[in-house]
Formats: sequence, C-alpha cells, structure tokens
Amino acid sequence: MNAEGGLNLDVVEHYAKFLHRNGVQGAFVCGTSGESMSLSVAERMAIAKRWVEDAPSGMRIIVHVGHNALPDSRELAAHAQEIGAWAVVAIAPSFFKPATVADLVNFCAGVAAAAPSLPFYYYHMPAMSGVNFAMIDFLELAASKIPNLAGIKFTHENLMDFASCLNAEGGRFNMLFGRDEILLAALVFGARGAVGSTYNYAAPLYRNLIKAFEDNDLPKARLLQQKAIAMISIKAHCGAHFISASKAVMQMLGVECGPSRVPIAQISAEQRRKLQSALTKIGFFDFCAK
Repeated sequence: MNAEGGLNLDVVEHYAKFLHRNGVQGAFVCGTSGESMSLSVAERMAIAKRWVEDAPSGMRIIVHVGHNALPDSRELAAHAQEIGAWAVVAIAPSFFKPATVADLVNFCAGVAAAAPSLPFYYYHMPAMSGVNFAMIDFLELAASKIPNLAGIKFTHENLMDFASCLNAEGGRFNMLFGRDEILLAALVFGARGAVGSTYNYAAPLYRNLIKAFEDNDLPKARLLQQKAIAMISIKAHCGAHFISASKAVMQMLGVECGPSRVPIAQISAEQRRKLQSALTKIGFFDFCAK
C-alpha cells in the first residue's frame, strides 16, 4: 500500500527477489497477510498480475481467489489462469457460510471450474472464515467433484485431521501446512510444504528447522521451533494488529509494504519501538531474512 491507502505495485519486484533470496519457493498472493478481503476485485487482479510478471524464474505464484460472491471468485480464478499463475486457492465464504461439507464442496467446485488448467487448493482457516469441517470429509467428497483438486492450505491446529488428509488416497493430496508455531509437529506427521505469514521475514529460521528435522536432529529442531514461537508471541503481544506488526517487521528488513487498510489500525511509533526492542532481545535480526 502507499501512504494514501492505494496499491504500490512497484514494491512487488523487490519483495519477490527478497523472498527468493531467502530460499522461499513460492508466493501465496492476496491471502490473509495480503489483506485480500479488504481489496477490490480489480486490485486483487492487478496484484496477482504483477507478482506473476515480477517473480524470479522458478518461483511459484499461488493466487488466492476466495470471495463471498461466487461470480467474483470465478472471475479472479479465470484471471489467475489467464496471467499464468501456478495455482489458485480459495477460502470459504464467511458471511453466508456453507452449512455442510457438501455446500462447501459445491462452492469450491464452481471456483475451480473457472480455472480448469490450474491446480486448485482449498484454504482451510476456521479462525478467519468461521467454517470448520473435518478436511478429511471435504477431500473424500471433493475428490470426485473437483477434477483439478490438488490439496489444502491447512491453517488449523487439528493435527489428527491433517494427518488423515496427508494419508488420504495414498498421499495423493498436497497438504500445505499453515500454522507456523507448530510446523515441527506437522513435519513429524509428514508435511512436505508450508505456507505462513512469518516465512516472509523468517524463512532462514524455518529452513534450518526443516533441515534439522531431516537430519534427525530433534533437539535443534525443537530449539528453532521455540524461537519461532517466541517471535510470533512478541508480535501478537506488541499491542498492534498482527498484520500491521508484520508490515512493520518487513519495513525493518527493507521491504516497504506500507500501511494496512482500514479497518485494521496502524501500528503506533511506541508499538513499533516495543516490537523492535523485543525482537532484538531474542536475536531475531540474526536469524531473520536478509
């Protein structure tokens, strides 16, 4: 965003290179951290197009196309396919919510059909959508109704459900884990990929965590997970909205994401000072992205 509250697309190229330099393999565009539900359809299309254009070679661009209105969601999905995105993903409608798993599958099928050549992911985040069905039930019903169903962005704490999804149909589905605080637990269950807000600025920490797990160095992996928990706790308790605090951290690292869009309140100078001081004390600026 720029100071006036509009889009500042000129930052995207620098942002994409920043992520790529720190070992991030893809960008999840216009998700929760991207304030998608506070953006117009036209703005979301402009952002998605710019990310596809500016992404370094090999970086996968997954475009979030969820919307309360199915026609708008379909329009966003069709546009993502047209501009050459790698995949699309959609969260459930959050005003008039699907009452059953079948209702949710029918909505997602309508979205996925608008981009039939792209992998489709469902975005499971009950904390934001208010829609909380067992995802194993979703997969069992959606598998035959959504031909391009690739998997789920699973942003929830129910690891039993996550494990069931990982093992569904012989491991057919790509389950992208979305709770940064418990990534290590997801790795134990077999997670092969993750999408999270704190990977924007702490990717090296998580890459080291994953490597420690793969090397069977569980004490080190647990230590790194605890660092991530401490970092996230500091952001959650600095007094500012999590999104505004995240943007402040990105600014500290040289990526100017600008202010948040109302109704999210901006971080105050005192909250920013408190945030930076607390992060410094835990050594964040030694293990964060560069």
